[in-house]
Amino acid sequence: MTEDRRSIHRKNSKKKHKNHRDNIKSNSHGNKTRDFSLYQLAKHMKKRLRLTFSFFIIIFLVVAIRIVYINATNGADYQKIALSQLKSKSTTKTLAYKRGTIYDTNGNILAISEDSYNLVLDCYVITTGDESRNSRLKENDDSRDIYKKSTIEAITTNIEGLDEKTITAALEKSPNSHYVVLNKDNKYSYDQVKSLMGILEDDKKNTYLGGIWLEKIYTRKYPFKSLASSVIGYTSSGNKGNIGLELEYDEELNGTEGKIYSYIGSENEKVENIKEAEDGNSIVTTIDSNIQKIVEDKINQFNDEHANVAREGAGSKKTAVMVMNPNNGEILAMAQYPQFDLNDPSNLSVYYTQEQIAAMSDEDKTNALNEIWNNYCLTATFEPGSTVKPFTIAAALEDGVIKPSDTFYCDGSEKIGSNVIHCGKRSGHGAETLEDALSNSCNDVLMQIGGKIGIESFTNWQNIFGFGLKTQIDLPGEASTASLMYTAETMKEIDLATNSFGQGYNITMIQNGAAFCSVINGGYYYQPHVVKRITDSDGNTVKANEGTLVKQTITKETSDLLKSYMYTATISGTAKAAKVEGYSMGGKTGTAEKLPRGNKKYVLSFIGYAPQTNPQVVIYVVVDELNDADQTQGKYSSGLARDILTEILPYMNIYPDE
Repeated sequence: MTEDRRSIHRKNSKKKHKNHRDNIKSNSHGNKTRDFSLYQLAKHMKKRLRLTFSFFIIIFLVVAIRIVYINATNGADYQKIALSQLKSKSTTKTLAYKRGTIYDTNGNILAISEDSYNLVLDCYVITTGDESRNSRLKENDDSRDIYKKSTIEAITTNIEGLDEKTITAALEKSPNSHYVVLNKDNKYSYDQVKSLMGILEDDKKNTYLGGIWLEKIYTRKYPFKSLASSVIGYTSSGNKGNIGLELEYDEELNGTEGKIYSYIGSENEKVENIKEAEDGNSIVTTIDSNIQKIVEDKINQFNDEHANVAREGAGSKKTAVMVMNPNNGEILAMAQYPQFDLNDPSNLSVYYTQEQIAAMSDEDKTNALNEIWNNYCLTATFEPGSTVKPFTIAAALEDGVIKPSDTFYCDGSEKIGSNVIHCGKRSGHGAETLEDALSNSCNDVLMQIGGKIGIESFTNWQNIFGFGLKTQIDLPGEASTASLMYTAETMKEIDLATNSFGQGYNITMIQNGAAFCSVINGGYYYQPHVVKRITDSDGNTVKANEGTLVKQTITKETSDLLKSYMYTATISGTAKAAKVEGYSMGGKTGTAEKLPRGNKKYVLSFIGYAPQTNPQVVIYVVVDELNDADQTQGKYSSGLARDILTEILPYMNIYPDE
C-alpha cells in the first residue's frame, strides 16, 4: 500500500514537473510572440505617421502654391475686396489747420482765418449701419429708418435752411459714402451749429446720430475789406494764396492737416487714432494800417474830385502812392486806385455796370480783374521823368566831373548831333547853379551834365541805383525792366541826353523809391520789404527782418548836397505845391510823356521826404493819365503828396520844425 502510494506520488511529481516545464516553454513562446506583435505595431504606427505627415506636407504645399498662384493672377482684385471691406468698417476724418494771421505793424489784424463748420453726413452709417450700432438693436428693429429719421430730425430742427428733401437727396445719391458735405456753398459759424453740436456731444441724445459730424474748418476773413488789398492779397479754395502776401508767404502761412482714423475693433468698440493738425505761421507786416487808410482816403478823394473832368470816368487811369521808412527799407503804406474788397475779390460790379459786365467775354473779365488786382507799384513800368534828375547830378558829383560851385547856362535847348532837344522852358533859364537846375527842373543843364558823365559811366550809375534790376521786395509780381534800359553798347549820345532827365527808359515805383531813399539817407541802399517778423502759432519769432543793407550808392556829402537842392525845390521851385506848412522837407516832381509822343497822355509824379535834417519818411506819388485837359500839371501829384503828408506827419510824431 505504501509503495503503491509512493509510486503514485512519483508519477504525479513527474507529471507536475513535466507540466511545469511545458508551462515554462509555453510562456516563453508567448512572450516572444507578444514582443513581435508590439514591434510590428510600432513599425506600423511609424509608417502611418510618416504617411500622415507627408499628406499634410503635400496639402500645405498645394495650398501654398495655390495662394501664390491666386496672388499672382488675382491678388490685386482680392486686395481691393479686402480693403473695401476694411474701409466699410473704418473712416478717416481730416482735421483742418488754421492758416496764419497777417498783422499790421501795430498788431491790427489784416487777414485772419475764423472758425467755421461743415455739416457732414456719413451716408453709409445712416443707410446701411455698422456692426457697433446694429449689435445694440433688436433683430426686428428697422435700424435704417430709425437712424435716417433721427438724422433728419436732428438737422432740420437745429440747422436753419436745411430741409428733409435736401438731406434725403444726399443720402440717396451717395448711400455708401462716408463723407458728404451738406453746406458746400456756405460755411456755418459756431452760433449756427452750436445747438446741434450740443446734441452730438450728449451721449444720451446721440444714440441714433452716428452718421452726423461737424467738421471744423476755417474761413479767411479780411476785417478792413479793401485796405491794402493789392499788398495783402486773398486766398482761394484749399487755402491757396492769390497775389500779395497771401501768395508770397503761402508756405509760411499754411499748416499741416491732421487726421482722425476710426475703425470698429474686435469687440465692436469704436477705436480712434488722432494726429493733430499743425497751424501755420503768422506774419507781422511793416504796413501801418492808419497810414494806409490816410493814403487810400486821399487817393479816393483825389479821383472823385477829378472824375468826369475831361472824359467820362474816374479821376485818373491809375493813382498809386508809396510811403517808406528811408532808414531801413520798410514799406509803411502801398496803395492804389482803384482798390477791391478782399472778401469778394472777383466782384466787378463795383467798377462796371451790369450792362458792361454782360457784354464782357470771359477773357475780358479776366483782364479786367487782373487790372484791378495787379499792384501798380511793382508791376507797372513807365518813364520816370524828372524824379530821376537828382540821380544824374549825384552821379556827376561822385565822378568828379562837376563841382558844387559850378554854374551852367540854359538857352532853352541842346543840340545832340542833328537833333534839337528842348528844355521845359523853351526861352531858357539863363545862368544856373546845380541848385537852380534841380529846383527849376532844367532839362538843358541835365543834358550838359549827362554829357560830362559819358555813356559808360552813366549806365554804370543806373545799375548802382538799381534801375533795370529787381529790388527783390518780398511781394510777387515785381516787373523786370532790364530789357527797357540801355546798355553801354546800345546807348547813343541822344539816348544819354534824354536819359539824363528821365526819358527813354522805364522803371517801376519800387525801384525809384528804394533808390531815392539812398540819396537822402546818406547813401545807404536798403532792400525794400513789407514783412518785419514771422511768428509761429505760439507767438514765438521764427524770423525777423530789421532791414537789409544792400550797398552804399553815394557818399554822405553828396547826399547832403542833393537834399539841400531838393529843399529849395519845395520852397521856390517846381515842387512847392508839395510843401507842408510848418515842416522842412524836400522833393522832386516828374512829368513824363507816354508813348507815342504827342498823344498828350502823361504820367505825373512827385517823390519827397521829411523832415529835412533827419528824414523819417519818403513819399512817392504817381498819377497815370490824370482826367484833365492838361495832364502836364505837376501841381496835382505834388498837391496829393502834401495832403497825405499833412496827416501822416503828426500821426508819426514828426513835429513842425519851421
